[in-house]
Amino acid sequence: MPAEDTNTRAWQVYGQRQLARAYTPPIPERLHWTPWDSIGPGAEILGDVAGRRVLDIGSGAGHHAMYLAQALDARVTGIELSPTQHERAVRAHPDVDGVKFVQADVAAYLAGAEPFDAAYAIGTLGFIDPHRSLPALRDGLRPGAPLILSLLHTDLDGRGPSTEVAPREQMILLRDDPPLPTQMWVLAPQLWEDLLTEYGFRVEAIDLFPHPDEDAAVIQQLIHARRLVDRPARVSSRPRTTRAPAAHAAVGVGAILHSEQGILLGRHRRGTLELPGGSVEAGESFEEAVIRELAEETGLGARTGDVELLGTLVDHVDGVLRITVGALVHAWQGQPATQPGESVGDWAWHPLGQLPAGLFECSAQILTSWRPDLPIDHPPAHFTPFAAAE
Repeated sequence: MPAEDTNTRAWQVYGQRQLARAYTPPIPERLHWTPWDSIGPGAEILGDVAGRRVLDIGSGAGHHAMYLAQALDARVTGIELSPTQHERAVRAHPDVDGVKFVQADVAAYLAGAEPFDAAYAIGTLGFIDPHRSLPALRDGLRPGAPLILSLLHTDLDGRGPSTEVAPREQMILLRDDPPLPTQMWVLAPQLWEDLLTEYGFRVEAIDLFPHPDEDAAVIQQLIHARRLVDRPARVSSRPRTTRAPAAHAAVGVGAILHSEQGILLGRHRRGTLELPGGSVEAGESFEEAVIRELAEETGLGARTGDVELLGTLVDHVDGVLRITVGALVHAWQGQPATQPGESVGDWAWHPLGQLPAGLFECSAQILTSWRPDLPIDHPPAHFTPFAAAE
């Protein structure tokens, strides 16, 4: 049975069971993006939705749509494929101003709908083939509209996300009934970012939220994306976080390793793609900092004679002076690999002509100081090259 047909059947049964129980979830006091109350942001990440048309993808019993309409004066359309889930919503919330519940496939519905000002999916988009849902959402949203997705990252059994775009079996659990098997696209953040970029979105942030119980393995990911007018002609960059860097971390290094396969980049746990590097420790040279960070983050070895310092980049972040020293590593030993306890991993080589979007600002600045012709956008920084040795 095709994956989406399996899911349609599962949610049909799920809705039947909840109707039999006459269970209706209460309208929340805030929008929750994870199954755990008060973990992560609220509805503010959708922006100002007052009077705006908002699409709730997989609206279920309709409680999230009701919150947005009643608390924030949004005009919400809840789209739900399962007839029984749709029935739960219309039974519990009939004829409510600002809310419309539609029973339909989201891609088919968007093909004939007026574009929306915002869209979100809380735990639901992973049940639809992204090669079908994302282009439909791109066409169904206005330019600049936010798309916020809450998705499974690591399940209760500790299985992390897939590195290929394919569904896998996940269970819907109910307290007093047998679990319902589904087919779900549980994808790594990099895959979601690649797919969203491919289909005309810019990813602005990806946050991971572990279960508040440290003994529980489950992790949710929250993706902030925005619909573009056209696919970007240039590679984008974005800040790793909205917080200012700590003052003690104001001086750092970043290393360019360029092979026949391309540039070595890793993914930070906050979602940005980065060169190997980090803060300079007291008493070490810039070359020593490059070698230490390279070994700690990637497992690669190099010698100080293999490191060519390019120069310093100076900018400001929230009033903090940030100095970054770029370096070119000409030779190294070993193969890059994710290291235990490090915040950057999933190292991979990227061709210069196919650099990914979402570069960390400092890494973007270093790359353009080395190759000014690279089409990378980033905040300006003053670059002072080091004098070449005679």
